[in-house]
Amino acid sequence: MKITAAPLEGLLIIEPKVFGDHRGYFYEVYQQNRYAEYGIPPFVQDNISRSKRNILRGLHFQFPHAQGKLVWVTRGSVWDVSVDIRVGSPTFGKWFGMTLSDENHTQLYIPPGFAHGFCVLSDEVDFHYKCTEYYFPDAERGIIWNDAQLNIQWPITNPILSAKDLTLPSFYEIANEKLFT
Repeated sequence: MKITAAPLEGLLIIEPKVFGDHRGYFYEVYQQNRYAEYGIPPFVQDNISRSKRNILRGLHFQFPHAQGKLVWVTRGSVWDVSVDIRVGSPTFGKWFGMTLSDENHTQLYIPPGFAHGFCVLSDEVDFHYKCTEYYFPDAERGIIWNDAQLNIQWPITNPILSAKDLTLPSFYEIANEKLFT
């Protein structure tokens, strides 16, 4: 397993060792002790979503009850985005994006204090995430996907969004709330 720091403090790019031959491949998705060596806390909940091409989910976070997430794709590909919303962080308001796919097997650890979203690049995707905190519907929050201040360079132009994601507030509105300090 190779773990490297992403440009935003706390984000970790994880490349598991993949053992492949003519039959297919095998890799270890998660092993608590090994991940703990890199400061990744234990997880309490696992989630899977299936989405079709051009679906965009996000940018989501919980407050309170912030979640750290370990995310990866087992079928298809996504453009995955994390936004630092920790007031006082040197990378506050910055975003990081990368492709996660069933071909690269790359995982991303997103610590608490980040908004997260992804858009689907393949016909269909199975997206997995492990969370360090339980889901609390009343703590569900978000930022509008196309916020002008964040200027995220999404690789799609006309995403398909949920009704809820269409009405999320701007980064400026949530930044003034000083959620994560």
